[in-house]
Amino acid sequence: MGTPTQSASEAGGEPKHGGFSLPSAYTILFALIVLVAILTWIIPAGVYNLNATTGEPIPGTYHEVASHPAHILRDSLTAPINGLYGIEDTTGNINYYNSGSLFGAIDIALFILVIGGFLGVTMKTGAIETGIGNLVARLKGRERLMIPVLMSVFALGGTSYGMAEESLGFYALVITVMIAAGFDALVGAAVVLLGCGIGVIGSTVNPFATGIASGIAGVPISEGLVGRLVILIVGVAIGIVFVMRYADRVKKDPSKSLVFDLKAENEARFRADSGDAAQVALTGNQKTILGVFGLAFVVMIYGVIPWSDLGIPFPTWWWWFPEMTASFLLFAVIIGLIGRLSEGELTTSFVDGARDLLGVALIIGIARGITVIMNNAQITDTVLHWIEKALGGTGEVWFVILMFLLFLPLSFVIPSSSGLATLSMPIVAPLAGFLGVSTALVVTAYQGASGVMNLVVPTSAVVMGGLAIARVPYGTYLRWVWPLLIVLSGLVVVVLAISAAISS
Repeated sequence: MGTPTQSASEAGGEPKHGGFSLPSAYTILFALIVLVAILTWIIPAGVYNLNATTGEPIPGTYHEVASHPAHILRDSLTAPINGLYGIEDTTGNINYYNSGSLFGAIDIALFILVIGGFLGVTMKTGAIETGIGNLVARLKGRERLMIPVLMSVFALGGTSYGMAEESLGFYALVITVMIAAGFDALVGAAVVLLGCGIGVIGSTVNPFATGIASGIAGVPISEGLVGRLVILIVGVAIGIVFVMRYADRVKKDPSKSLVFDLKAENEARFRADSGDAAQVALTGNQKTILGVFGLAFVVMIYGVIPWSDLGIPFPTWWWWFPEMTASFLLFAVIIGLIGRLSEGELTTSFVDGARDLLGVALIIGIARGITVIMNNAQITDTVLHWIEKALGGTGEVWFVILMFLLFLPLSFVIPSSSGLATLSMPIVAPLAGFLGVSTALVVTAYQGASGVMNLVVPTSAVVMGGLAIARVPYGTYLRWVWPLLIVLSGLVVVVLAISAAISS
């Protein structure tokens, strides 16, 4: 769900043994705050003239102004706090430009916490776990079909709510079934990891990627939905073919398994753990809960679409983060009541779920703090001006492709999707407007690059934890999956290029 990265041991996997490891997203982002504070003494201050109606910068009007360098210690410590409350300029007035929302990042942070509570209540009912377990049981004896079916189910979790850490609970079950079917542990791990991950690459309404990035960029979450759906559908199909080809090869000749040396150990381990895990039944209440769970996201989509602006005769609700937050709060209560949770169970599971995503809320504040430092020192427009000069002649198609390529290394350094969106969107979104490129395409470029990198980034609890559960060495996984990553990256680039060409 775009949460800050953890070590593999924190995710229930094997502990790391020596060697270099990247620091956490918190440390990286706070170090960037200090670095940017230092750069305010080097980078010249400057501003664009703003459109009196929209408050957006006017291309070609950049000019330098008197410098306002940051107080490195004081401003570095207060920047994350100011980032949550609202960005202030040097005169103490709220700076709406690049703030992402009128009240800073606090509305986004609260939305994330309520989403966490909503997921916590849903998980407490057992509906999602039981639903997947029931699906496994129904496909017993037809295990090959489980690969496309389960990858599609996990992809739905990825595209809708950024299913990531929650997937760790399914590895043992899926790997057990895959080994029993004559496949190997890598197939089982890939079904979960790639299923969820490709879903995130093609995020449609994922509040932790598409939602935050769209909110900061100032575009409805529904804008760019068609392109993201294409990435989701085609990407999942490509992933399924990739995994099934390897699975068929292992089934035909087990010695072709990339983890063949661990075959005896894995078979003994996972067959011993299997028990009756797959023998489950989905109750009527749980079916209703799954339906209401999906309805919550449908309502969110409907609420943010400006139907009247599109000329469609549907009531327009003009929702944004406060309304979406309230909606998920309501659906959390409804699901708790349908699941017959007691008052104590409902509130406890909601608070526990929100606690699980507290790190994401903090990440947003820290990342927004970088924008606070830049805006207060008036160097944001200077950086924007430099990028405008560098990319101004590239054209719409090359611009979105270069944005995707730029986000790839940024996603490695900042693996938190929420943090990356909060950090980058205030700069690149106005740049897209300068060049006449749809801001929604920048959102798609960001989430595509972030999703691809988070399939392999070694600081990810999902990657390292899932592989540790499956006993698949990271290097083995990396050598196996890199062709798929190239194809998925190519898919995102093609969709971005076609979308930019159509919209130009």
